[in-house]
Amino acid sequence: SQYEYHIDSYRPRIEYKITNDGVIFLTHTVMPQQLQGQGIGTELVKDCLEDIKKRGLKLVPLCGFVASYIKKNPEWKTILREDISIG
Repeated sequence: SQYEYHIDSYRPRIEYKITNDGVIFLTHTVMPQQLQGQGIGTELVKDCLEDIKKRGLKLVPLCGFVASYIKKNPEWKTILREDISIG
């Protein structure tokens, strides 16, 4: 399962797993080298988090890129699972 963009022949994506109790684990971000440094990863994370919030899921960000985004944008801490803390 993944959130993905289709840009030309490239597919930047964030892979995830959802549990039966409404927790989503964002496990890995893949950004093709040709697209790096263009802000696409940041937009993908933002879109992903907006969907998670809309769906009422609780988030566990196992991916360092996603965790770093949340650290820089603390308004997203409200969707973290209660036992998760990001500096």
